Amino acid sequence: MPDAGASTLLVSLLVSLVVVAVSMTAAAVRARQLGVVAVVDVAWGAGFVAVAVVTGALALATAEGAATWRTVLLVVLVAVWGGRLAWHVRSRAVGEHQGAEDPRYAEMLGGSLAEVGMGTAVRRVFLVQGVAQWFVAAPVALGVVAGAAWWPVALLGVLVWAVGLAFEAVGDAQLRAYKARPREERPPVMDAGLWGLTRHPNYFGDALVWWGLWLVGGLASGWLLGLVTVLCPVAMTFFLRNVTGAKLLEKKMSQRDGWAEYAARVPMFAPRPLGRP
Repeated sequence: MPDAGASTLLVSLLVSLVVVAVSMTAAAVRARQLGVVAVVDVAWGAGFVAVAVVTGALALATAEGAATWRTVLLVVLVAVWGGRLAWHVRSRAVGEHQGAEDPRYAEMLGGSLAEVGMGTAVRRVFLVQGVAQWFVAAPVALGVVAGAAWWPVALLGVLVWAVGLAFEAVGDAQLRAYKARPREERPPVMDAGLWGLTRHPNYFGDALVWWGLWLVGGLASGWLLGLVTVLCPVAMTFFLRNVTGAKLLEKKMSQRDGWAEYAARVPMFAPRPLGRP
């Protein structure tokens, strides 16, 4: 595929915006049916997959000749990550709290969905996450139509993506096994496996995944597109660590017995030697 012009890049961004809007609207409708906004977690992973598939298909349909290997690679990487995430959170989002709101979203909303109303939920959750999703997905939406300039950077991105996916998937599996044990037989705080390296291996892995996707879809396109999109993984990392992810969850987890000792010896986000307690 030849290098994409500015109009092609803009069209792909606009298409991704429409896809995100449709995904979040569907999630809001489902949230109203179920009475919980936590279903947005499913739309988060699935929405990225939809963006990659639709913009990738557009790139394939409009390309002169066969699409580049990187177009297909980006779609596959996002589909594997986002599909796994959506499948993993589906039961937690709609069933784990038995009709009650996820505490993270209850704090964002200032109460339950029934108490604050759908308008508040749209403004504080669905609109915010939709804008964030569209922004973060830019390296993918642009990368599928742009020409690849530096293929070694793309290969490095795949490696970073794989490490991130391993942290996320293995961390989730370890936590699931911990929760499956009888409460009286398990320690009050999960500190084994990857959870002994970082207090949030799933969120840290999520951040790595998007740094990897930026390398594949952004920087591998050349320094200009890499520079234009570098704030996308920065924003994802910031939100995962400081806004909707680790810090918000720790407000609840810090009330557990043994948490203070755990937090004193295990870094919050980046594992040692990258992170500090």
